[in-house]
Amino acid sequence: MGSAFPIVGVAVGLLLAVGPLFRAMATDAIQLVALTPPDARRPAEVSIAINPVNPEHVIAVLLQAGQPGQPRVSNHAYVSIDGGRTWQGSAAQNSDGRTQGDDAVTFGRDGTAFHSYISFDGIRVARPDRAWSGIFVRSTRDGVTWSTPVPVVDHINTAVPFEDKPWVGIDRSADSPHRGNVYVAWTRFDVYGSTDPAHRSHIMVARSRDAGRTFSTPLAISDETGDARDSDDTLEGVVPVVGPGGEVYIAWAGPKGIVIDTSSDGGWTFGTDRLVTTLAGGWDLPVPGLERHNGMPVAAVDLSNGARRGTVYLNFIDERNGDPDVFVLSSSDEGTTWSAPARVNDDAQGAAQMFTWMAVDPVDGAVNVVFHDRRGQSGTLTGATIARSVDGGRTFVNHRLPVPAFDCCKQSAFFGDYNGIDAVGGHVVAALPVLGDAGDQRVVAAVARFRPGTQELQ
Repeated sequence: MGSAFPIVGVAVGLLLAVGPLFRAMATDAIQLVALTPPDARRPAEVSIAINPVNPEHVIAVLLQAGQPGQPRVSNHAYVSIDGGRTWQGSAAQNSDGRTQGDDAVTFGRDGTAFHSYISFDGIRVARPDRAWSGIFVRSTRDGVTWSTPVPVVDHINTAVPFEDKPWVGIDRSADSPHRGNVYVAWTRFDVYGSTDPAHRSHIMVARSRDAGRTFSTPLAISDETGDARDSDDTLEGVVPVVGPGGEVYIAWAGPKGIVIDTSSDGGWTFGTDRLVTTLAGGWDLPVPGLERHNGMPVAAVDLSNGARRGTVYLNFIDERNGDPDVFVLSSSDEGTTWSAPARVNDDAQGAAQMFTWMAVDPVDGAVNVVFHDRRGQSGTLTGATIARSVDGGRTFVNHRLPVPAFDCCKQSAFFGDYNGIDAVGGHVVAALPVLGDAGDQRVVAAVARFRPGTQELQ
């Protein structure tokens, strides 16, 4: 494990002074601060979680390119104890020197955080010198000291099959008979990137009933397989979430669109896949200036004690209006029927929105969404937006983040597959990568405090 280091030069409402992009900024009382330090190399693909026991305690996990002599890409964790205004970080354990990524973090009901990620080497090579393909989970109470990573699955000396894009979910409901269960879902490629129609992709899940110390053997839950190309006809984009009664929801994208599967017995068995919506343009959505971009679904459940408790939400991007737009739809009957998709971005048509992520506040039930945004810009100039709904995802108010538009990108940039956002009691923290004038890539955090149940910024 790397040693923790302070993020110097960060204060309330002040960004690191490394260029015009990082001046003190605030819009409508939303503060923007630097999450990663100046020497972080190409940080991206960030997940963030707020401690429900202490909402001033926030953890973010992401990937960073290695310094000379270090692994090519490794995971890093950053922690804030002042609600996201200042941060300190450390590198994750990586004794094998593998490539790491696809970071996800979430808190359990008791304030324990769980971090899942992939750890691999040797893909896209016919005869690699070394090969691994694994998914690991580690936990922490403070975000500084972490448990020894536990393998959910780990293939030694081979990257076939390849385990990809995991996400970790926790049963946090006091009413659930399975409370405390840890679920990890992911995509399994028979052979990653293969064009051979015999090579397929599958949705897998494993559960832990002992706080992440051990995991069950992986279970394939997708009734139909996808191809292995890592594109529209591949099964990807799982985010396991749990309802008030312990029901487990896992949705993903594939050739038919977004489908969902559920479990009513704590993840031991799953039912029949159900189609939620088609995806206009598929989930693999090229956007100028980006190495890759997708519209894969994000799932969340309302665990508040409000009128919409138990409502399941899905957030995604597609091109049904002719350009990449952000959408949210919902189900109030455990995923059986779904509302029509509500368009989240409120601009005129013609501008791209990218890298959406969603969090449903467990206190007030508000639906909060973050995304990169090209509205009102020319070419590939890019900003960012937080959108918030307090009426069950039917309508959204868009709040522009104080990110000066940056050119994304003169050279193709890798932002990964997602941004991060979480919310507790109206306290909303989002994290996303941006570029400076010199093309330097950083991850910033946007901190907003709403009066619970309203659009009023405090």
